[in-house]
Amino acid sequence: MAALFVSTHNHHNMKITQVTITAMPRPMPIGMFDPMPEVIATFEDGTTKTLFSFFPDEISFCETEFIGLTEPEAHSLYQKKDISYLRS
Repeated sequence: MAALFVSTHNHHNMKITQVTITAMPRPMPIGMFDPMPEVIATFEDGTTKTLFSFFPDEISFCETEFIGLTEPEAHSLYQKKDISYLRS
């Protein structure tokens, strides 16, 4: 479970207005050492933050899933999908 949480700015109550999901790794075996995709959010105040990275062979996201969510709600979405994968 790869998760990256970085920031000193408090985004807990601000809504996400835009999201970028970085590039997926190349197919195996050539993509073995490629970085995992990251979810990068832009908030109402214009600040940007990397919310987390994820394993795309386990879970997937669309940018639109995050629009209007707060940072804690975005992390809850990640946890919900991760738990669902782990239980499958």
